[in-house]
Amino acid sequence: MEYFTLFMGAVIVNNFVLTRFLGLCIFFGVSKSLDASIGMGMAVASILTASSALAWAAYNFVLVPFDLKFLTLPVFVILIAGFVQFLEIVIKRFAPALYNMWGIYLVLIATNCVVLGVPLINVESNFSFIKSVVNAFGSGVGFALAIILMASLREKLQYADVPKSLQGLGIAFIIAGMLALSFLGFSGMIPM
Repeated sequence: MEYFTLFMGAVIVNNFVLTRFLGLCIFFGVSKSLDASIGMGMAVASILTASSALAWAAYNFVLVPFDLKFLTLPVFVILIAGFVQFLEIVIKRFAPALYNMWGIYLVLIATNCVVLGVPLINVESNFSFIKSVVNAFGSGVGFALAIILMASLREKLQYADVPKSLQGLGIAFIIAGMLALSFLGFSGMIPM
């Protein structure tokens, strides 16, 4: 039950995009297409989960025992960047259509503040390995949920009569604000 609460809290209550407003570059850039959003959501979730597991291991088995906690940020950045580069090579080799669809946004995952923020929050919260992975996976699922909802709404808006001055990014910000308000409604819930 504790892990389920942590997972749901990461997905809905503490959604990084819609309640903390982190990772908006990829959120607005990729959410124009539902297919690209689904793929990007899966990529961010997998990168978040794997990089959080690697970061937890590096922190607890290297940085803490050797009293190198001051190197936490650079070590996490290097781990995440290396993992994203590895994923980029694999996707380019085995799924070139997906690689072409994501374009520059795949590289931007490495600089996405969500991907760095989750491992840092896990360390700061002193989570165990399992809790770190559950929180990271929940955060990735929350990111995927937010970007897929946004892409769905943006695709529906292609058939709407949006005023010329709001077309494009203007209406996207309005939709994101409405989604954020709906997710903020969950923050009043008290976990059991």
